[in-house]
Amino acid sequence: MHATTFVLVTALAACAPATLPPPAAEPKPVPVDAAKEKADGFAVLFNGKDLDGWVGDTKGYKVEDLAGGAAIVCQPNGTNLFSKDEYADFEFRFEFMLTPGANNGIALRSPTEGDPAYVGFESQILDNTADMYKGLKEWQYHGSIYGVSAATATALRKTGEWNHETITMKGKHVTVVLNGVTIVDVDLDKAAPDGKTISGHKVDGLVRTQGHIGFCGHGDRVAYRNLRVKRM
Repeated sequence: MHATTFVLVTALAACAPATLPPPAAEPKPVPVDAAKEKADGFAVLFNGKDLDGWVGDTKGYKVEDLAGGAAIVCQPNGTNLFSKDEYADFEFRFEFMLTPGANNGIALRSPTEGDPAYVGFESQILDNTADMYKGLKEWQYHGSIYGVSAATATALRKTGEWNHETITMKGKHVTVVLNGVTIVDVDLDKAAPDGKTISGHKVDGLVRTQGHIGFCGHGDRVAYRNLRVKRM
């Protein structure tokens, strides 16, 4: 989510009815079979050592050894980090760990210049439980396609625990599965007919057919690991 947008939402909170995070569902275990994924065509996006293969704000993210292995971690003032390669239709699997109040996002079909939420797409990465995020718009909570489609549920684990998420984009169909629970399942043409979004903002991603995958940081500490992608 964007800092400027959050300031605006905060300023308007007293004037608009408060919304709540989507209803919670019980997280499910998500087994990972690396050998099977490789055989199915998944490629590793993070080598576990450095940011080779990534472009953008490579100074705003660092590789750290955390419990369970190496992770890409957003640092203070970290902004946007992108895969070097572009993807059209794909399935992206990853794990992430939030800190209290953390705010980040997953850039989808985005160019490397401009705000991914508008020039491409952004799927929210957000600590829904933080008091500072009470009363956001429905399309600003975790998993939502920013400004386009709201998550219908949440299955976030507690901050400090690892979550598993899968984002699939096939044509105009997008799904987000968080800890084994589907929280977004949307046809973008139906969600934004004739380009009209629920936020009222123009989203150029609606006409894009490919772009980069990435992280949309706002200086909050969020860790990512086990990044795998399959072209479809």
